[in-house]
Amino acid sequence: MSKLAASRRSPIALIVLLFLGLTFTGTAYAALQPSTSPDATAASATASDDAEEGKKLFLANCASCHGTNAEGKKGINTAGPSLVGVGSAAVDFQVGTGRMPMANPAVQAPEKPKVFTDKEIEQLGIFIDSLGPGPSVPDAQYIDLVNADIANGGKIFRTNCAMCHNSSAQGGALTRGKYAPSLMGVESKHIYEAMLTGPQSMPVFNDHTITPQEKEDVIAFVKNIEEGGNDFGGHTLGSMGPAGDALFIWTIGIGLLIAVAIWLGRKAA
Repeated sequence: MSKLAASRRSPIALIVLLFLGLTFTGTAYAALQPSTSPDATAASATASDDAEEGKKLFLANCASCHGTNAEGKKGINTAGPSLVGVGSAAVDFQVGTGRMPMANPAVQAPEKPKVFTDKEIEQLGIFIDSLGPGPSVPDAQYIDLVNADIANGGKIFRTNCAMCHNSSAQGGALTRGKYAPSLMGVESKHIYEAMLTGPQSMPVFNDHTITPQEKEDVIAFVKNIEEGGNDFGGHTLGSMGPAGDALFIWTIGIGLLIAVAIWLGRKAA
């Protein structure tokens, strides 16, 4: 009996039991783990292909200013900021509005016809996203304006945007040759992306500062102006606010007063 008990306690028996336990555990894990669906595999492969195509587009059109790894460059005519972490929303705004690629260095990139297709812009965004997390292109539910509150959007716009873009969203001059562009005719998603990413001199209004629903409200307010919802009778004078009113009073009103004064003077003579 003592020899049998000793054999049961031998190190070899313990190793065999450990091996059998590990084998059983590995087999059970392999049998019970969730399998990757064909759709998920295909989506992953497509995203990888899009990122590779986006990298090719970036190297051919953007790397001269932003660096081959999008780390940014410093120079007189080839300076560009780092794009790591800016997200696909910034790419969609800058490239989708034609501001990038920038033809000539200037204090501000003007809007112009875009040079890439929507698919190419998407691929560029996927590549930039692969370099670091950043704001994404907005969901459709926040740019369809179905649940938007125009009055609340006007309140937010006047508080945060009107000092640069004018109370009627017509744009305005800034310092050192910069300007806040008119928001008339701008796509809803580009207005959302501008608030989210803060291009050029514009501050960033992230989702903690202005929520996605409030951004939708602001877009609805701008679109209401675009459709004439800010006209309350009479001539709009270009919807330039007090500047248009002052110009009208100075050129027409003062002119009429001078004409009346001359007429009265001649009549008295």
